Amino acid sequence: MKTILVDAVHTFVIKGLGIDQEMFDLLESFPNKKIILTGANDEQIIEFGLDKMPYELFTLKHDPEKSNPEYYKMMLAHFQLSSEDVVYFENNIEAVQSAQSVGIKTHRYDPEKRDVLALKKFLVENL
Repeated sequence: MKTILVDAVHTFVIKGLGIDQEMFDLLESFPNKKIILTGANDEQIIEFGLDKMPYELFTLKHDPEKSNPEYYKMMLAHFQLSSEDVVYFENNIEAVQSAQSVGIKTHRYDPEKRDVLALKKFLVENL
């Protein structure tokens, strides 16, 4: 069963509002393991409430950033996963391209549109 990789800030977590409840409900409808990916450092983890997430949190504290393919290689190695074992959704286009460059099936989630139906379609088609 594939693992769902979830972008944290501006996707799953909205600054000042917390977890996007509609997205959380969607994710909970899938039995798959979920891992939240972020680049946040210790201060940002507290600032965005990432220390209170319902899923495991992975960060490399901006070293490297998610726009660097090494981030995803290190994350996959950490969890002993391959790119075929995961699907990912992310708001930052550079991070999307970076994840795709290492073979991760990735959906660009637009934080302005917040199209949860398109996200659901991506997950259903790729899990």
